Amino acid sequence: MCFSATADIVGGVGIAAIGVDVLRHVNGRRDHVALAALPLLLGLHQIDEAFVWWGLQGHVDATVGHVATWIYLVFAFVVLPVYLPAAVWLLEPKGLCRRAMAAFAALGAVVSALLLVGIVRGPTTAELSSHHLNYVTNLHAGRVIVVAYVLATCGSLLFSGFRNIALFGIVNLVAVAVLAELTIDGFASLWCGWAAICSGAFALHLRSATPPSDRWHFGTRRPSVFHR
Repeated sequence: MCFSATADIVGGVGIAAIGVDVLRHVNGRRDHVALAALPLLLGLHQIDEAFVWWGLQGHVDATVGHVATWIYLVFAFVVLPVYLPAAVWLLEPKGLCRRAMAAFAALGAVVSALLLVGIVRGPTTAELSSHHLNYVTNLHAGRVIVVAYVLATCGSLLFSGFRNIALFGIVNLVAVAVLAELTIDGFASLWCGWAAICSGAFALHLRSATPPSDRWHFGTRRPSVFHR
């Protein structure tokens, strides 16, 4: 994933298909829709990045590549930091976990606003790099913002009262630490690709899981997120 336009297309189509399947099995539970839609959204996000690759490689018009870059960054930087904690918030019963999700969503909103300002100020560009794309924006204190971004996204998963969501957060937190250490410029591309893959696996688990309860001890006991 993210290694080439072809990888983005193949991976994106596969993950989006998983997302469609999961959404078909929400069975009218409105509080599940936002989280169930995540694989579909991330799959489409990866497909969009293929057009960024093609724009930089001259396979499509540069304007198409530029628009695809903006779409990619707006979703990754502005939408996702709020969307993810809000999606988990919808699942949580009233109590400590739900209040924690609200706090993470508020942090995500601050991060989104700062990142949006950086994108709008520009210059906002994408550059070809070794096996990934570097997204360049006009950001100050970039590492601090990345840490806040990780807290808003991975933190909301880690503090969920559902075991499988919390485990998903642990896996992503480890991946984020590794990717941020390897490359800060390529972080957006590589992590979003990783998150898309993980969300697909996570969705398949939710699609087929049938345990009687998936709640940790610090929340009200509640059935698992998805049932067949």
